[in-house]
Amino acid sequence: MSEPYIFVAGASRGVGREIVNELLNHHQPIKAILRSNNTQAELEALKVKVVLGDALNIDELKKVMLDGEPISAIISSIGGLPKDGERADYLGNRNLIDIAVTIGVKHFILISSIGSGQSVVALPPQALEVLKPVLVEKEKAENHLINSGLNYTIIRPGGLKTAPATNRGLLTEDYQVSGTIHRADVAKLAYKCLISWEAQGKILSAVDRDMMTPSLGIKEFLSLSDS
Repeated sequence: MSEPYIFVAGASRGVGREIVNELLNHHQPIKAILRSNNTQAELEALKVKVVLGDALNIDELKKVMLDGEPISAIISSIGGLPKDGERADYLGNRNLIDIAVTIGVKHFILISSIGSGQSVVALPPQALEVLKPVLVEKEKAENHLINSGLNYTIIRPGGLKTAPATNRGLLTEDYQVSGTIHRADVAKLAYKCLISWEAQGKILSAVDRDMMTPSLGIKEFLSLSDS
């Protein structure tokens, strides 16, 4: 039997693509699901096993996930604009979680957002008003994962920036923290959670220590400066 894959949803861009890069840096076997074939050739050139499918379509997901190839963990960063009025933030992740239960995935890492759940208190009213529709969906996905029985880690990044990693990212259980973080640092933190049993069952906010509020007194759970 082949070595189990890390299954990545949302791999075409953003945090998901950075997660693929980070996994490749650590020589992890990756299977990535893409909604379109726009980045398929690029990922396949990096030796990523690419499957085409829409997380909102449970039958398509079953076809690519119940194919007999072992999957040890799932990392999902799917979300974005609605398709036909439906957001993948909840429905797509719900489908992934339900199939993960069926195949006995050992660890499910969900990339969510500060502002979801208890961390709603970390956002100013103006930001909350703008983001509320998507945060509601992300919270539903979080709750579905928590209640699934799977070993899980929920990572809630602050505002996301596209730039090289600063290696100053950290994770904290303090849901009142806010700030920003580079996507590449979120990916590095997600990998640390993947290989840490202590991260299982945790809901963690992700920020850059140089771009967070409050800037002092935060108890760190894990950081990129950890050995």
